[in-house]
Amino acid sequence: MRIFDLSEPFFAPLWRRVVIVAVCIGWGVLELAAASSFWGFVFLVTGIYCAWVFFISGPYATRRPGKDPKA
Repeated sequence: MRIFDLSEPFFAPLWRRVVIVAVCIGWGVLELAAASSFWGFVFLVTGIYCAWVFFISGPYATRRPGKDPKA
């Protein structure tokens, strides 16, 4: 069982993925500005991880035609 199963069909629409990343990173910045470094780093790391999975390496990342080894 994975804690964050980011390959769920719920995350397929682009706007949901963008909102989740923006909220996590925004909340992390807000927590850091309020001098709560622990929660700030927790939310920043969560936002960065979600961005990595959603847009770079995960199942929803767009593949470029010349860069895909299976193409």
